[in-house]
Order: sequence, then structure tokens, then C-alpha cells
Amino acid sequence: MKTIAVAFLLLVVAASVVALFLHEQGSRAIEVLVEQMSAPLAIITPVDPNADIPPQPPLSNPPRVIKAAYVTSWAAGSNKKMAYIKRLAKETELNAVVIDVKDYTGVISYDADLADAKRYGATERRIPRINALIKELHDIGVYVIARIAVFEDQRLPLAHPEWALQSKKTGTQWHDYKGLMWMDAATRGVWDYTIAIAKDALARGFDEVNLDYIRFASDGDLADVRYPVWDGKTPKKETMRQFFAYVRQAIPDAKLSADLFGMTTTNNDDLNIGQYLEYALPYFDAVAPMVYPSHYTSGFIGITNPARAPYDVVRYSLSEAIKRMKAYIAARDTALATIGAANVSAGAMTVPLPLRAKLRPWLQDFNLGATYDAEKIQAQIRATTDAARECADTCDGLIHDEAIDGRFIGGWMLWNAGGTYTEEALRISD
Repeated sequence: MKTIAVAFLLLVVAASVVALFLHEQGSRAIEVLVEQMSAPLAIITPVDPNADIPPQPPLSNPPRVIKAAYVTSWAAGSNKKMAYIKRLAKETELNAVVIDVKDYTGVISYDADLADAKRYGATERRIPRINALIKELHDIGVYVIARIAVFEDQRLPLAHPEWALQSKKTGTQWHDYKGLMWMDAATRGVWDYTIAIAKDALARGFDEVNLDYIRFASDGDLADVRYPVWDGKTPKKETMRQFFAYVRQAIPDAKLSADLFGMTTTNNDDLNIGQYLEYALPYFDAVAPMVYPSHYTSGFIGITNPARAPYDVVRYSLSEAIKRMKAYIAARDTALATIGAANVSAGAMTVPLPLRAKLRPWLQDFNLGATYDAEKIQAQIRATTDAARECADTCDGLIHDEAIDGRFIGGWMLWNAGGTYTEEALRISD
């Protein structure tokens, strides 16, 4: 009986201890709850799905041989289209993409940090997250090129009519046969505006800036043109050379490329548009002649329809360009030998600047003059490679393991305005 009483007493004590513990814990829990309810509410900022990431560094290991495809700004802003381009980059030999940063409309395709462009109404978010897009491409090893159309522009003439070509008849902006406006190629304001756009693109992470429409206007009633800045006496090609030098001086370390008419490889004049191959060679890392076979006239090198002979047109054009590049180097070497390096370094004499550029032609992947199937596209690529190989065999001391990675040719770029490419023409990626 005594044992039962002791056990009962111990049970009562234990129950009391447990009750006291639960009471204390419950009180503390209530206190904590009251504290949390009385604390100020945290403000949760919603995540903007359209917010961009920080600017990107350039590609750390860019390809030695550029094999690029062009996409418009609208295509670059399309997830579906860019998924297609990224798949091509993963599965074929393509390793670079050219994206419109400013096309012929004058619109900059992303929210550029440029006060002037915003004031001109020249920015649109066609590409909502440009930094993120560059990162996505860099992550799969794609070299990203920013294309800027320079002197053909439909926004800048409205903001600065004093910089634009004027019509003698109307006294207003001159229009070409397509109804498009052009800037005076001698205008420093246009040069500075172009440089500002290029610098912004490079700061975003673009690996290279490609300048297009770097010429005087050609398609229209040229007799009706009044130039507000160009004096009409300075050779057009000299005006363009000054522009090239100005850009290079402003962006000395950037990768720059220039688009030229295909005929600049074979013509010794400036085509009356200011484009002269030798004047671009010292200032750009790549010169891109648009050797589209469909753009050559009947009878070119004896061919009735050049569009049907893509290999011959491209091979001849690039071979002629290489001859001129070799002649440029020889002329400079002769000048150095004659004048003497000491005089040149002292500034007493001047000689041609060192050749900087490699050729990187634009090739045709669109139907014009003929149906451009895989065979015709491959013929152009083969012609580019063969022209480089020919140089490797004939240029003293300039033999390279990869013909296309030689002294004078550094790749190729495909153009299709719709951004749809003939996949079967491209080698499968290793």
C-alpha cells in the first residue's frame, strides 16, 4: 500500500512538471506570435520578367575562323527564332551571329543608354533583354557581332535635317528610289553618333561591331542631291577613309568590320560611292565584301548569269582582292625600304599604314537570279576556302595549317533577310 502511495505521489509531481513546462512554452509561443504580428510587414518587390542582367564580358575564347549568320533585330527578340539559331550553332559549323543593333530604319533595337538616341525617338525594345541574349550565345561559344547601318537612316534626318541629304527641288530631305533618306557621309555629327552606338554595344558584351551602309547614296536622282557638308571636291573615297580613321581612333582596341560592295574587290575606282578596298584595309579587323553572285551583272568574267555560277564569282572576286592586299603590303614594304624606318618613326615621312584586315565575305543564302540550294551555298564556301588556300600556296612565308585561317581570309558570313538558313549546306559540328 505504501509503495502504491509513493508511486502515485511521483506521478502527480511529474504531471505537475509537464504542465508547468507546457504552460511556459505555450506562453512563449504566444509571445513570439504577438511579436511577429506587431512587427512591420516586409515589402516584397515583384520580379520584373523583362528585367535584363548586367552587361557581359566579351567571349573569352573567340573562334579563329568566323562562320556567321545574320539575324534581324526582330528575329533576335524572338525566343523561337533564337532557339533555332542556337540549335544551328550547336549542331553545325556556325559559330557566330550578326545582330542588327541599328538597321536602315535608324532604330536602335534595344534600350540603349544613349540620351541623343532616346531624344530622337530612335530606340525600341525589339530585343527586350540584350545582355541576357549575349550571355546565352556566349555560353554556347557563339561570337556576337553588332551590325550598325550608318548613313542610311530614317530617324536621324528628322532630328537633324541639316545633316541629311537635301533635295534641290523641294528643299527638304532627299529620298532614293525606295523612298529612303540618307545622311551626308561627311558629317562629323553622324560619325560621333555612330561611335556612341558602337561603344554602347561593345559595353553590353558584343564581341565586334560591323558597319554597313558606309558609303555615299547611289540609288536615286543624284542630280537632285544637295550635300549640306561634303564640299563636292574632296574625293568620296577620301571622305570615307577619314571616317574609317576617325572611328578607329575613337575605338582603338575594338574589333571592327566593314561591309563593302562586292565590286570593290575587282574595281579600281570607288564606284562613285566612296568605297575603295585599300582605304578600308588599315582600319578594320575584317572587311566583308558582299560577293553575292546574284548582284553581279550579266557578262561578269564572261558569265551570262553570275547567280548560276557562285563558285566562279566568289573565287575570282576574293582572289582579286587578295592580289590587291599583297600589292598593298609590297608597296608599304618598298616605301619603308626607300624612306627608312628611322625617318618614319621620327615622323619625318609617312608610309601606308600596316594592313590590318582580313577578308570575311558575305555569302548568299537567298533566292535571287537562281534557286540557292545547298549545292550553291557550299560552292561559295568552297570558293572562299580555295581562295585562302591559293594564297597559302603562293604567299611567301604565309603558309598556315588551316587555309581559311590564313593571312588574308578569316571566315565568311551568310545573309538571309528572314534569318532562315539552308542547314544541309553547313557541315555538322564535331
